[in-house]
Amino acid sequence: MKFRPCIDIHEGKVKQIVGGTLDDELGAETNFIAEQDSSFFGRLYRNCNMPGGHIILLDKAGSPGYIEDVRAAELAIKEYPGGFMIGGGVTSENAADFIALGVSHVIVTTYLFKDGYINYERLEKLVNLVGKEHLVLDLSCRKKEDGNYYVVTDRWQKYTDTVVCHETLDQLKQYCDEYLIHAVDVEGKRNGVERDLIEILGTWENNIPVTYAGGISSFEDLDMIYELGNNKIDVTIGSALSIFGGDMDFKEVVLYMENRK
Repeated sequence: MKFRPCIDIHEGKVKQIVGGTLDDELGAETNFIAEQDSSFFGRLYRNCNMPGGHIILLDKAGSPGYIEDVRAAELAIKEYPGGFMIGGGVTSENAADFIALGVSHVIVTTYLFKDGYINYERLEKLVNLVGKEHLVLDLSCRKKEDGNYYVVTDRWQKYTDTVVCHETLDQLKQYCDEYLIHAVDVEGKRNGVERDLIEILGTWENNIPVTYAGGISSFEDLDMIYELGNNKIDVTIGSALSIFGGDMDFKEVVLYMENRK
């Protein structure tokens, strides 16, 4: 179990939002806006020797806000070359450019789906462009009334027909180096994690890393992820972390994770 730091960027600023509220026209419900620019967090994570963090660009690709997001991301990457992965608007057109900026991986979701289904032609194209060793699949999901978790795309607003289950994880692992999975319905709300989703991930016989994000608000939540995840699931913490205005002290989280290795 490892701690994966994050830098979420919206309108060129480091922010923490309630993920399911993100709207291209209306903006998003915001929990925190950092006074520091992204380079501060890049240095912080480098000094703590915490590779494998996620930079997420929250604005719509091609928008003025997205251009500012990329500029902000570059500041963090320069502080910690090779220490970050980047996601948000990644396609076959820009994936190689992001790798050239100095990230270890690109993170993709929406680009991989067409009409609700996985587009394997696009997936294979990405693998050929950057290599599976540089590719993370973001299977962020929401729970439906049937009890299954379905991957959501397009700012986490559109459901696909892809269920997050052992079969899907087995099917896609040949194309990627890692999975990143946000529990969208609790993302940014700081009121607890998706226990059922963690159990699915924790019982998968994985041989690639899986990172869970969403709803973590306490060390009790971390204990639950550690136990239900069988010490196989990495975590990222956003709004609950002290550096983002939350109650969980950053240094204590780092120490907790060190003791879980």
